[in-house]
Amino acid sequence: MLFLQNTSRAVLMARARPHFRRLLATEAKKETAAVKETVVKEAEKKVGWWSSPTFWGACGAMAGWGMSGAAIYDATLSGPEVISLNMTGVLIVYSSLFCRWAFVVSPQNLLLASCHAANVFAQGNQMRRALEHKMATGQEKEVQELATQAAVVGAVGAGAILAGPMMRKALTGASLGVVSSIAAADAGPFTVHFWAPMSKWMISGASFMDLNRPTDKISLPQYAALTATGFFFTRYSLLVTPVNYTLCSVNVALFLSSSWHLSRKIRADFFPDEE
Repeated sequence: MLFLQNTSRAVLMARARPHFRRLLATEAKKETAAVKETVVKEAEKKVGWWSSPTFWGACGAMAGWGMSGAAIYDATLSGPEVISLNMTGVLIVYSSLFCRWAFVVSPQNLLLASCHAANVFAQGNQMRRALEHKMATGQEKEVQELATQAAVVGAVGAGAILAGPMMRKALTGASLGVVSSIAAADAGPFTVHFWAPMSKWMISGASFMDLNRPTDKISLPQYAALTATGFFFTRYSLLVTPVNYTLCSVNVALFLSSSWHLSRKIRADFFPDEE
């Protein structure tokens, strides 16, 4: 009888052991996360606002909310003729990628993620208004060309998302020196830390392509928000983990191109006699 009791206890203990291990591992992770959060907060208290990723991330998020607000403002008070299809399409891709980036970067920036999610919907509405306006004014050919371009971009993007993890694993394990190191990098070409800044290069490119855009077709709120975004993210990109030099460089370019458009719009609307 005693032998059976001891055997039953041993079986129960053996069955319970994995549960206790998982419980201990979960508690350890919670404690580690709490310690990291405390360390980050204490570090920020010591370094001040200039070196605080939380401060600059919040500023960048507020500028991002300004971009969403600009789209909502334009939708309610401005006509669809001022909407740039190039810029609006780029902003949809950009905000989709940055919504993901803000969620996975360290420290996590949920305010920024939420503003980009809102911007996807706001810019999608702007795209709808612009397309309806062009269809109503006999510009069907331009709409068809845009639809073709969007289909190609979507197909390429879907293929890259599906094949990316397998390619990264293969290149990382192939011992190809620099190529393998780049593939395995935290901010390498197989991560959102790389593609989010690249999408911002598309914004800067769209801005540079429209340097001579008529001022009556420039959205003052949109370019004010883009200029502020470029300014704040230039600093923020150097404080996050992993540090993102690509993001820093593109924000310098974005600040310069958007401030050019913004200055032209301000001169045309508020100081017309100087031109």
